[in-house]
Amino acid sequence: MRIGLLAIAGWLFGATVLAAGLVSPSTSSAASSGPQIGDCVIFREGGAGLVLRGPTYWLKGSVAGIARERRKLGLCPRLGKLAAAYTAADRALLAAAMPCLEQESDSAPIDVEVIRLRVRVDDWETPWSHQHGTTGWLFRGQFLDQPLKKGAVIDMDAAWLEGCEAGR
Repeated sequence: MRIGLLAIAGWLFGATVLAAGLVSPSTSSAASSGPQIGDCVIFREGGAGLVLRGPTYWLKGSVAGIARERRKLGLCPRLGKLAAAYTAADRALLAAAMPCLEQESDSAPIDVEVIRLRVRVDDWETPWSHQHGTTGWLFRGQFLDQPLKKGAVIDMDAAWLEGCEAGR
């Protein structure tokens, strides 16, 4: 059953990447290989709510480097506190472990390919106090535990990003 859930999650991830525009369904091997150097990408956080939507915070940049790596899915770190109490270091620890499993699996360890992007930061909007929004990966001019500066390069998982237009 867990393998079936992982297969569904993989399919949903693939559909999300296609919908986000990071992978083109074109027959060209260059276009279908995923994000390319120079592509505009955006990380979004927030915007939850059905009737009254919370603010959306974001980090926008361009792909400066691409690395593919094989990882064995391990267990997600257990921090023993509510998500609202996580510190920037706690969030960085969780982000470094992703992708990960919430529960132990009885099956053999699963290898997954992870695409890591080096993103050159162009612009961002982050909350500056708890009244502006819940603290997440973007808070007080930082992404996780890294200060945001124009031109700085941040290593990110491609699954966290959406495609965007460079001029917007």
